[in-house]
Amino acid sequence: MASEQADSTLVPATGTNDAGSGAMGGMVHCTTCGQKMAGTAPACPKCGAPNTGAAARTSEKTMVAAALLCFFFGSFGFHRFYVGKIGTGILMLVTLGALGIWTLIDLIMIIVGSFKDRDGLPLKR
Repeated sequence: MASEQADSTLVPATGTNDAGSGAMGGMVHCTTCGQKMAGTAPACPKCGAPNTGAAARTSEKTMVAAALLCFFFGSFGFHRFYVGKIGTGILMLVTLGALGIWTLIDLIMIIVGSFKDRDGLPLKR
């Protein structure tokens, strides 16, 4: 019985729609515990199962702007100032992007989409 409960908590809470609006803000039911929750909630308030129907949040900062800033002014840390990472931007400015190595790593991370803003959100594509 205990292992059966542990397995059921791994099921994502995609939910079924009450009002026909799903992740658009209507109420949905958690598929793990059946609790009603908002369609935009990141997780079920009762059992904590993730709500995969909730819209993924992204940064207001764009990937293209960050990539261009990194390519042209990366050694000065402009792309880090742009996404709100002021402390590491200053560190890049002082070290000239760790002589280009840090800049190259950041540029690759921006291009592949793994670079995050100061809140940990992925950049908008």
